[in-house]
Amino acid sequence: MDAAGLTKLLSPEGWALLSGLPPYDEGRTMAISEQLRRDGVDPDLVAAALTQSRLRARAHAKLDTFADGMLFTAAGLEQATRLTVAAHHARRYVDAGVTRVADLTCGIGADALAFAGVGLAVLAVDRDELTAALATVNLRHFPDAVVRHDDGLTLDLRAEGVDGVYADPARRVTSGRRVWDPAAYEPPLDAVQALTAQVPALGIKVGPGIPHGALPPDAETQWVSVGGDVVEAGLWFGPLRTDGPGRSALVLRAGSALAVRDEGAGQAAVGAVGSYLYEPDGAVIRAGLVSQVARDVDGRLVDPTIAYVTADALHDTPLATAYRVVDTLPFGLKRLRTYLRERGVGRLTIKKRGTAVVPEQLRKQLDLRGDAEATVVLTRVGGSQQVLVVEPVTPPASIGEVA
Repeated sequence: MDAAGLTKLLSPEGWALLSGLPPYDEGRTMAISEQLRRDGVDPDLVAAALTQSRLRARAHAKLDTFADGMLFTAAGLEQATRLTVAAHHARRYVDAGVTRVADLTCGIGADALAFAGVGLAVLAVDRDELTAALATVNLRHFPDAVVRHDDGLTLDLRAEGVDGVYADPARRVTSGRRVWDPAAYEPPLDAVQALTAQVPALGIKVGPGIPHGALPPDAETQWVSVGGDVVEAGLWFGPLRTDGPGRSALVLRAGSALAVRDEGAGQAAVGAVGSYLYEPDGAVIRAGLVSQVARDVDGRLVDPTIAYVTADALHDTPLATAYRVVDTLPFGLKRLRTYLRERGVGRLTIKKRGTAVVPEQLRKQLDLRGDAEATVVLTRVGGSQQVLVVEPVTPPASIGEVA
C-alpha cells in the first residue's frame, strides 16, 4: 500500500467499505471485487480494502481481535510482535518503574499498542513515513501514545522525557532473506545498544538464531516460544533485567507462562534410554537450558550433543513434551520398514535431531501400509544412530512424578 491508497482507505467512504467487508475468504475475493467495481467503487480503493481485509485475517494469529481495527503492510505484519509476547515486554517496563517508553522502530505499532495498553506513555518512531502513518492509525485510541516520522537513533531521549527504550531492528534485506549477523540489522545492534548511555532501561528484539557468542555480557537474553514455536529473543538491559545478566527462556502455552533462567545446573549426565523421552521446548534449547529439564525430571541426556532428555519415570514439566518409549532399535531402513509393516503402520510422525535423514524422503522409502499410527524419533544415542518408537503422553493434572 502506498500513501495514495492509505488516503483513500482513511476517507469516510474507504473506512466504511473496509469495515463493511465480510470475513476474508480467498475463494470469494474475486467475486466481491467484481461486484464492488460494478457498483462504481473506485478500483484502487477496492484493491486497497481487500488487501487490508486479507492482512487483518492473517494478523488475527498475532493480534487477535485488535487486528480488526488496524491497518497493515505485509512486511510490517511479518515483523510485528505477537500481542501475548508484547504484553510481557510491557510488563517488564512497568515492573522497572518506567513511565514513558520510546519505541524507536515501531513498525505498525504492535509493541507500542501493548505499552499503551498497560498505561505507559509512548513515543513511537519510525523512519518510514507510510509505516509511521499506519502506526498513527493503529494507536489512535491511546491519547498518551505519540507517533513520529523520524530516525529514532537521532533523538535526544533525555530531552524527550523518555525513561525506557525499545527497539525491534529489521532483520530482512529487501529480497526477503533473513539477516543473521546482528551487525547487519537495520539499525545495527551495536548502534541500538549504545543507547544505554542515555537510557539504561533498554530492550531490543533480536532474531532467535542469535549465537551465544554475540550476546552482550551485561544483558539478560530471553528466548520466547509460543505454543512450542520459538518466535523471538530479547536483550534486556539495566532495570529491565529480571535477575541480572544471563540467559533465560519464556515458555507461553495455552494461557500459561513460565520463565526459566540459567541457574548453573551444569552439563547433565548422559545415559541409556529410559521409559520416557522428553523433547525440551525450543526456547529452552536455544537458551542452552536443556540441563534444567534433565534436573526437573530427574533424567539424563541421550547423547552429550543432542537436546533430548530421557528418564525412568514420568514427570510433569511445562518445559518439555513427554513421550512414552515403546521400543528402541538401531537405525536401518530395512529394519524400520519391516518393524512398521509388522504393526500395520500407515501414518507415521517422524521427529529427528542429530541426523541427516530427510523425513519426507524416508517416509517414501518406508512405503507405509496400514491403518495404525506411530511416532518415531531418529537421533543419536550414546554416539550411535537409533530409532526410538514413542507415543505422546498426556501430562498428569498435578505436578510431580506419576507411577
